Amino acid sequence: MTPRALSGVEVRVVEVGPRDGLQNERAQIAPADKIAFVNALSAAGLRAIEVAAFVSPRWVPQMADAAAVARGIERRTGTTYSALVPNLVGLRRAREAGIDEIAIVVAASGTFSRRNINRGIEESFAAYRLVAEAALTEGIRVRGYLSTCFGCPYEGDVPPARVARLAERLIELGAFEVVLSDTIGIAHPGQVQSVLEAVRSSVPVDRTALHLHDTRGTGLANVLMGLSLGVRTFDSSAGGLGGCPYAPGAAGNLATEDLVYMLEGLGVSAGIDLAGVVAASRFIESRLDHALPSRVYRAERRGQG
Repeated sequence: MTPRALSGVEVRVVEVGPRDGLQNERAQIAPADKIAFVNALSAAGLRAIEVAAFVSPRWVPQMADAAAVARGIERRTGTTYSALVPNLVGLRRAREAGIDEIAIVVAASGTFSRRNINRGIEESFAAYRLVAEAALTEGIRVRGYLSTCFGCPYEGDVPPARVARLAERLIELGAFEVVLSDTIGIAHPGQVQSVLEAVRSSVPVDRTALHLHDTRGTGLANVLMGLSLGVRTFDSSAGGLGGCPYAPGAAGNLATEDLVYMLEGLGVSAGIDLAGVVAASRFIESRLDHALPSRVYRAERRGQG
C-alpha cells in the first residue's frame, strides 16, 4: 500500500503515557498531576487512554495511587479508560475504581517471563485465564499484550510462528485484541512484516495492534509497515514518555506527537488535536526531572511547528 492509498484511512491510537510512560519515572508524580495529565489527553481527542496499573506498589511504586487516579479523572463520553492488571486482586481494585477495560500481559519469551514475573508462559496463561473469565463475566473487555514479539534480551530472536500461536491463544482467552509489543525497542520494518504475516494466519488483522518503541529510531517506519499490512490500532505515549529498561538513556515509547504528525501528513484520520497533545506533554514534562524526547514535541516547543 502506497502512502497515497492511506489517505482517508481511520486509525485508533491508544495513549499509554499515564501508565507505561510514567511507571518507570524516577520523579514521583502526584496523583493530582496524573489526573490533570489524563484529562488533558482526553481533551486532546485521545479516545483510548491507559491510565494506570493495578499492581503491587512494592514492585511499581509509581502506580501506588492507581485507584485515586482512576477515580479522579474526568470521564468523557466516547473515551475508554483502561488499566493493566496482573491478577484477580488487581481486577477487583480496577473494577472498584471504575476502569472500563483491562489489559493483561503475556511474554513470547519464556526466559523474559520468568525474569520479570517469576512465571513461565504456561503459568501466565493459567493465571490470566481466571482474570479474563472474571472480567468478561462482569462486562469488562480484555486487551491482551504479547511482549517481546520482536526479540528478547535473554533469548535473542523470537520465532514469528511462536508469536502467532500465542496471539491466537490470547484471543481464545477472551481478548478482543492482541497487542504485538516491541518490548526492548529493537523492531525494524522487516521484522514487523514477518511477524504480522505469521500472526494474521491465525488472528484477523483487525484484532491486532502494535506497541512500538523508538529506541533505534524505527518507530514510525514500523507504523508505516503496520499500516500497509492492515493494522489500524497503535499504542503511543505523549512526548515519548517512558523508556526501555534494557537501553538506559535511550528513547522509549513511540511519541504520540510524532505519530499524529505523520498520520496527518498521510491523510490518515486519528481524531487527535496535535496542539492538545503538545500541551499535555508540556504539563507532565514540568513534573519530571528530564526533557521529553519526542521530536515533534521539541520542534513545537521551539516554535518551529
